[in-house]
Amino acid sequence: MNKKQKKALLRIIIAAVLMIVLGLIPVKGYFRFGLYLIPYLVIGYDILKKAFKGILNRQMFDENFLMAVATIGAILLGDYAEGVAVMLFYQIGELFQSYAVGKSRRNISDLMDIRPDYANLYRDGKIEKVDPDEVEVGSIIVVQPGEKVPIDGVVTEGRTALNTSALTGESLPRSVSAGDEVISGCINESGVIRVRTTKEFGESTASKILDMVENASSKKSRSENFISRFAKIYTPAVCYGAVALAFVPPVIQLIMGSDPQWGEWIYRALTFLVISCPCALVISIPLSFFAGIGGASKEGVLVKGSNYLEALSQTKIVVFDKTGTMTEGVFEVAGIHHNKEEEKKILEYAALAESYSSHPISKSLQKAYGKEIDKSRVTDVQEISGNGVIAKVDGVSIAAGNSKLMERINVEYKNCHHVGTIVHIAIDGVYAGHILIADRLKKNAKQAISNLNKAGISRTVMLTGDMKNVADQVAADLGIHEVYSELLPGDKVSKVEELLQDKNAKDKLAFVGDGINDAPVLSRADIGIAMGALGSDAAIEAADIVLMDDDPIKIAKAIKISRKCIRIVYENIYFAIGIKVVCLILGALGIANMWLAIFADVGVMVIAVINAIRALFVKNL
Repeated sequence: MNKKQKKALLRIIIAAVLMIVLGLIPVKGYFRFGLYLIPYLVIGYDILKKAFKGILNRQMFDENFLMAVATIGAILLGDYAEGVAVMLFYQIGELFQSYAVGKSRRNISDLMDIRPDYANLYRDGKIEKVDPDEVEVGSIIVVQPGEKVPIDGVVTEGRTALNTSALTGESLPRSVSAGDEVISGCINESGVIRVRTTKEFGESTASKILDMVENASSKKSRSENFISRFAKIYTPAVCYGAVALAFVPPVIQLIMGSDPQWGEWIYRALTFLVISCPCALVISIPLSFFAGIGGASKEGVLVKGSNYLEALSQTKIVVFDKTGTMTEGVFEVAGIHHNKEEEKKILEYAALAESYSSHPISKSLQKAYGKEIDKSRVTDVQEISGNGVIAKVDGVSIAAGNSKLMERINVEYKNCHHVGTIVHIAIDGVYAGHILIADRLKKNAKQAISNLNKAGISRTVMLTGDMKNVADQVAADLGIHEVYSELLPGDKVSKVEELLQDKNAKDKLAFVGDGINDAPVLSRADIGIAMGALGSDAAIEAADIVLMDDDPIKIAKAIKISRKCIRIVYENIYFAIGIKVVCLILGALGIANMWLAIFADVGVMVIAVINAIRALFVKNL
């Protein structure tokens, strides 16, 4: 418990003891009123203060106003014990709610315990422990076994295994050595490493992730917005209803010549006010989403707001990019066919022509070439989107790309009977053969599609720029329903537009991509999910939901988490409103007393909060 909670608990104990003592003392009249005023002010002075401020600010219709009016009214009617008891139990409920919310926040903070406390700065031959904010880009830091990597950077010396579980939800260590990139938030498990920082602390991965999780509450779901609007209308309505209940029936009875029973009807109105408090809804709904987002974070699924969590629960169509999402994105040269030149020469020409591209295929060609790329040998580079590249290598015109490029330059090419990505090569306008490049499916890709089907996803679609035979083979191996191949980057956006128009209005479409090349499509889909985003700033910026490793099996997990959270939200809405309606009717009829009113307010709130915290536990989904 924090200091504020301990103070509240002390007030509750004092007020409860005073009530018990007063119950044993046989006093009456104004002396009894004065004695009961002591525990009432001890337990309720802060509520009265907030209610008074609300009246001054013309924002009086809240739970503080309802409690103040109900308890003061009960005391003025002579029900001293009930007036104090209502305030006492309300404060007990508030304390429990404060503790529950604080506990869930601490749990989430523990789950996302990735913010480092210090950095070991290596300067002038000495190691100095400093605040991570003080470390400049390009500095050398030392990370020892058991310590968190404080800032993103590149390993300059040493070898170790990093525990990335706080970021990805997976405990499998990641080996790094000199030249490898490391990101903040990972825990060094074995060797000492030296890291040259590439970012400032505020721009590092750990800081961005924590900011994203902490700011998620600002993006509210439709359910939360509904409850906010509902409370603004509901609270004044029940206040006016209570006034009507207190005065209309007695006036009618007075007109009809019978006893108006003012005390009875005012008591009913005060009971009505206590019952009507919307605490359970106002507190438990945001807490449910907060817990759901925190539970997802533990599993390496970062959700930018409760609105995205709610939309994810309604997802029926999942569209995938292929390369880097369902496949490893690690292209390797698998063969050179129909070549009229030596294989080494064709590889050399292809690698040099593609040397200015950052595409994975270009990297695979350079890797297969195996020598340092001398870019001074390359001139007149012309990259044609969705086709390939034309460049001069040592003055020789080289065209390297797909069949569309060969058709563009009027070169007759030969198809490959193997499945893979084909890079056709033309030298000085003459076909010289083609290079076969193969990609591997991710280990859990097939299981991920199976899990999505079991989770009730009605359509799975794959979009790719690859050749039709390659795309069809991958889709068949994975069990994907539909596949669209040979697409240019702009074509993917158009295809997603078509899919959005073709679906039911209530269903949502999620696009899963690598978060860098697919930013336009991620933005256009109802839900953008970034895959393979470990340390990728572009992915964190572009997507609504970020999977902190490249495992596609997490997609179905994220959907299950969202559905559990939404289920809990609606359970709380139906439960709280249902109990309120029943108790309000009983209160208006004079069947319910203040004790039932306390249950309808505090009891329902406690039950709803306990139910909301269930959203934090998602391990076995």
